[in-house]
Amino acid sequence: MDYMARALEVARQALGRVSPNPAVGAVVVRDGRVVGEGCTQPPPGPHAEAVAMDQAGEGARGATLYVTLEPCDHQGRTSPCTQAILDAGIAEVHIATIDPNPLVNGRGKAKLEASGVRLRVGEHEQDARELNEAFIKWITTGIPFLTAKFAMSLDGKLATRTGESRWITGEASRQHSHELRRVADAILVGVNTVLADDPQLTVRLGEEAARQPLRVVADGLARTAPTARLLHEPGQTVIAVTHLADEDKIAALRQAGAEVWHAPAVNGLVDLGWLLSELGRREITSVLVEGGATLLGSVFDQRLADKVVAYIAPIIIGGRLAPPAIAGQGVAGLAQALRLERLRVERLGEDIVVVGYPKKE
Repeated sequence: MDYMARALEVARQALGRVSPNPAVGAVVVRDGRVVGEGCTQPPPGPHAEAVAMDQAGEGARGATLYVTLEPCDHQGRTSPCTQAILDAGIAEVHIATIDPNPLVNGRGKAKLEASGVRLRVGEHEQDARELNEAFIKWITTGIPFLTAKFAMSLDGKLATRTGESRWITGEASRQHSHELRRVADAILVGVNTVLADDPQLTVRLGEEAARQPLRVVADGLARTAPTARLLHEPGQTVIAVTHLADEDKIAALRQAGAEVWHAPAVNGLVDLGWLLSELGRREITSVLVEGGATLLGSVFDQRLADKVVAYIAPIIIGGRLAPPAIAGQGVAGLAQALRLERLRVERLGEDIVVVGYPKKE
């Protein structure tokens, strides 16, 4: 059995539930048998190692621990995991990847080595880093990991010339999209999307959807209506406005339950760089951008996306007045085009989804 693969599977159970902590999985193995396993619990709950070793009990003594991220060696919301490992009598630890958190970053590994614990590092490292790609970006830069998501026809249209967009893609794609929402800390849209679609911006996956991501609207002029559905759904909504917004409209949004942030303006629009920095400062580690075309255009023009998820339906809409999936300035030449790497292409019903990471210049 691939015990580190199992630890990664367990870790995925924590995605969307434990931010700003990383989603970590741990498996305790003794005599070829799993005697304990666990994932990170929501703050201030225990880390994955503690859950797994508690389940193992005395079975942890002399056992091997497989963990997807380096155990911490500092006092935070919980006690150091390294000391718990030593107290449990674990003989060997396999670590998928080192924790880039400056408070950890090799210290946990060094503590265990100095205490005589046998160590192996690097099993399924790329999988472990991708699992916590949002945490890694945020903990090292203070800026959330930004995923740009959009759905379009085969000819790149976001809607018909009359504005009809429900539904371009099928049920399987929409379900997949809700999974993206489930693991995101925040969903970001532009005000035009709110005005055109009146979206809920909620996770609708049954009992799993107890936690709703923060809803954020980039709305420089405060045009969002106080009756907008996203202001009356479970969870919190932030409206980011600029100095150009009318104070009465701002007051009405606050009265409707929105938290209003005053952002700097860039060409009359909300400064996205400032907005992401502010979200990061408030411990938002991941942002899912869902459009519309103007906001996505700004995201790509400014090279802010860390990941792209594009749903493509096998339909052709046509028409020069039908809105494209991406607006903005775009590039003048193909040499400047944003290119994706580490591509994955999957079939979702009749649709396909393309997932990739923008190449760093």
